[in-house]
Amino acid sequence: MDKTASRLRRAKQTRHKIAELKASRLTVHRTNSHIYAQVIGGGRVLASASTNEAEVRKELANGGNAKAAAVVGKRIAEKAKAAGVVEVAFDRSGFAYHGRVKALAEAAREAGLKF
Repeated sequence: MDKTASRLRRAKQTRHKIAELKASRLTVHRTNSHIYAQVIGGGRVLASASTNEAEVRKELANGGNAKAAAVVGKRIAEKAKAAGVVEVAFDRSGFAYHGRVKALAEAAREAGLKF
């Protein structure tokens, strides 16, 4: 089993468990250049944020670092609260809770999301 297949297996297990809990989930996807976050509830995307957004790109020179992930975490928390979601389950999509994923999660917590 290669690295990608292992990550996808872990991601599938997490999504299954969150579905059992019937909770809204904050899902994270990262690439070398960008990081993306979505709040999904009831089969719909309720809020989304990424380093690909024009406003974020104006702020940051590089979208693939922990500082950029923290900005996305803060934005996703603000957008989720505006959509009426305060409590979410964190879905790291099989990525290690380290570096950019951790920075995004901590920034979202500081901005008021509970998970």
